[in-house]
Amino acid sequence: MAAGLHHVVVIGAGFGGIAVTRGLERAPVRVTLVDANNFHTFQPLLYQVATAGLDVADVAHPLRNIFPGRRRARVKVVVGQVTSIDTGAKTVGLHDGRCIGYDTLVLAAGAVTADFGVAGVVEHAHPLKSIDDAVALRLHLLRQFERADASSAFEAGALDVVVSGGGPTGVEMAGGIAELYSMVLRDDFPHLPVDAARIVLVEPQARVLAPFHPDSSAHATDRLRKMGVAVRTGVWIAEVRPDGVTLSDGARILAGTVVWAAGVRANPVAEQLGVELGRGGRIPVAPDLTVIGLPDVFAIGDIAAVTDAEGSPLPQVAQPAIQGGRHVARQIGRRLAGAATQPFRYVDKGAMATIGRHSAVTELPNGRRLDGFVGWLAWLGLHLVYLMGFRNRLSVFVNWCWSYLTYDRANRLLSRHDLDERREVP
Repeated sequence: MAAGLHHVVVIGAGFGGIAVTRGLERAPVRVTLVDANNFHTFQPLLYQVATAGLDVADVAHPLRNIFPGRRRARVKVVVGQVTSIDTGAKTVGLHDGRCIGYDTLVLAAGAVTADFGVAGVVEHAHPLKSIDDAVALRLHLLRQFERADASSAFEAGALDVVVSGGGPTGVEMAGGIAELYSMVLRDDFPHLPVDAARIVLVEPQARVLAPFHPDSSAHATDRLRKMGVAVRTGVWIAEVRPDGVTLSDGARILAGTVVWAAGVRANPVAEQLGVELGRGGRIPVAPDLTVIGLPDVFAIGDIAAVTDAEGSPLPQVAQPAIQGGRHVARQIGRRLAGAATQPFRYVDKGAMATIGRHSAVTELPNGRRLDGFVGWLAWLGLHLVYLMGFRNRLSVFVNWCWSYLTYDRANRLLSRHDLDERREVP
């Protein structure tokens, strides 16, 4: 590390943290990238890890391998959990007692699952925000089948699944589980009534994929129902129990698995700044993405309360984080050159969600919409482009081709340790 250079500390190695670190590779600064893991996670494909379509290594990439050659000398990766931020002393404290000083701090720690105060979510539901979440959910689904197969009288609803949240994650998760059941597990367990297993998607709003065009929502709903997914809209989960859920209208659904994809809130590290937080725990920022009242601190991505030109909050997806990271890197360079910072301008690049094999909805910024097979091809191509590392892209492409041609999903292995239900921690 080059001593004497301006020191930028970036908290979080998601899309935003990687974008700002890459943007500073040629700047006269040294960067410390802090994350609880030593890898970057491609979160849009976590649902495929959870449904045995991809392996962990397909959607994760080592952080120290992202910054090649001589540029790596000015980028230091620190693995640790941030427990304190002292904006007066300009230091960041880690769980193991280490203290890192900074000249500029960038918060890109993303979001965590929000339970909205619903009873039983933490104890009985499976979130999907990390590699650990995806693996825990996959092991749980496979264990449910092994337990059912080992018992002549397994509990009612043991193979049933309730997915809470009809956004892209919930829709993709419901479709992925439906395909896992119908294409793979039905053949693996011919003695079980897999076709009778229920998959229910619960969405509080009037339609799934609410931010999308109504036609896209209708296509997604129709496709899910053809796959055997029961779509319940206009109701929400009031309680999660060990054997299922209770809905806001009083209905009870028995289920051995509850997937919580209902929403997120900003990473709790935002609370360490000591500023008044906005809705969902997000950090209020100025037009240039500096934290209001803290000019040496930037916040980007899911953790920041950034609005578009109309004043609406930006969605908590990858593109705002990527564009915000690139913007912050440019502003740090401008400051070092003695120039004033510029306001952030978000460019909407559209939205998309896949609903299983052969089908997806894609909405382009020019208003054009793609669905069905064409939308699915667009979804595949974009996700391959944004995956980190050539090996990951090649591995995912090969896995997708194999699954498409053979209807097989190889990542459904259970070791002796995996079969021990006491090790399962949602």
